[in-house]
Amino acid sequence: MAVVIVLIILVVLVFIALIKTVQVIPQASAAIVERFGRYTRTLSAGLNIVVPFIDTIRNRIDLREQVVPFPPQPVITQDNLVVNIDTVIYYQVTDARAATYEVASYIQAIEQLTVTTLRNIIGGMDLERTLTSREEINAALRGVLDEATGKWGIRVNRVELKAIEPPTSIQDSMEKQMRADRDKRAAILTAEGIRQSQILTAEGEKQSSILRAEGESKAAALRAEGEAQAIRTVFESIHAGDPDQKLLAYQYLQMLPKIAEGDANKLWIIPSELNDALKGLGGIMPGVPGVGGGGGGGIGGGGKDGNGDAGPRRESPRFDND
Repeated sequence: MAVVIVLIILVVLVFIALIKTVQVIPQASAAIVERFGRYTRTLSAGLNIVVPFIDTIRNRIDLREQVVPFPPQPVITQDNLVVNIDTVIYYQVTDARAATYEVASYIQAIEQLTVTTLRNIIGGMDLERTLTSREEINAALRGVLDEATGKWGIRVNRVELKAIEPPTSIQDSMEKQMRADRDKRAAILTAEGIRQSQILTAEGEKQSSILRAEGESKAAALRAEGEAQAIRTVFESIHAGDPDQKLLAYQYLQMLPKIAEGDANKLWIIPSELNDALKGLGGIMPGVPGVGGGGGGGIGGGGKDGNGDAGPRRESPRFDND
């Protein structure tokens, strides 16, 4: 019975020894091995053999990139305003041994280093520059952290500022300023639009007046050209027909009623060339009253009506012999 118990104990010990001898390390991980409290080696990913009860696993470290958000930290700017800044650190362990033995807690060390560095950087900036210089702050913070954490076996890949929150009173003032700037820009744009509209309207009226004047000028020129052409045509037709004085006198007699229309017609001017024509026309048309030397009051003369009373007097035509 005692032999069986001893055998069971031996089997258990062998099983435990096998478990401690074979160490399986996951991918992207590392393990620190110590022998009697002294660093021996670093186990990489895969199957590893250690000496049981002599070698111990001190620490298992994840070699993947880690993201650590830090709580808001109050920081004083150059113009003595307190702002709360949230930061996020992206880091990666590159040396498991240094991360284990060079610093007690690299997470806490990175956080404190971030806070102090951030205060140094923001302390040299005013609030407006702090709000508009995130990339500059990120680059400066990353440079300091990467240099300081290199000896710890840590590489800082990125540093991001999640939020920069100024005091409430400053936020209200900034909102009022932004609202005033927006109202100012809106008023300027409105005035500029009205100005452009008036300029375009005036320009349109100017162009319209110019085009209208050009149209009227061309129309007048065309009318004058048409009248000149008509006069030339009539003149050429008259000269082509070679009219004699009798025909001209006859045409003039036909126009006399129209010339005599209206009470304001007191004086007629007859071309001298028609005198001889009228005399000749009287010889061939003895029956026409007022033509020739026969009876009647003459052309334009004041005669009598059928009752022997004097009719309306018209002045006799004056024949102007040029």
